[in-house]
Amino acid sequence: MKNEDRLLRLLQENSRRTVSDLAQELGLSRATVQQAMERLERSGVIQGYTIKINPHYQQQRVSAYMMISVVPRKTADIIRQISKQPQVDMLCTISGQYDLIAKVTESTTEALDQSIDIIATLDGVEKTLSHIVLSRKVDR
Repeated sequence: MKNEDRLLRLLQENSRRTVSDLAQELGLSRATVQQAMERLERSGVIQGYTIKINPHYQQQRVSAYMMISVVPRKTADIIRQISKQPQVDMLCTISGQYDLIAKVTESTTEALDQSIDIIATLDGVEKTLSHIVLSRKVDR
């Protein structure tokens, strides 16, 4: 594994690690790690630093993966509208019977149901299929 890949993995695990700590873990100089991080930021590989939320907190919330079939000429508009929904954690185009998949997260099943309904009733959405997440086994 290349040093940049190892650096990215360490930052994904904990983006608050110090450059000195990263350098020690990687067996590189602090200056080398600092330069690599700056290069990855400039090139757009690293777009920002974030937090990882405690899994116990996440388990108190309810999520669903929602597959969405859309009228082709409305795809861009639907993507724009879904992207505005703060409860949507992820939105991807996919191949197969459905065109999009969204991960929707809310605090209660009732709120999740309402969010799913909002998306399902957008003009241009032909059909949806939702799968509720029961538990997370791996969450990187």
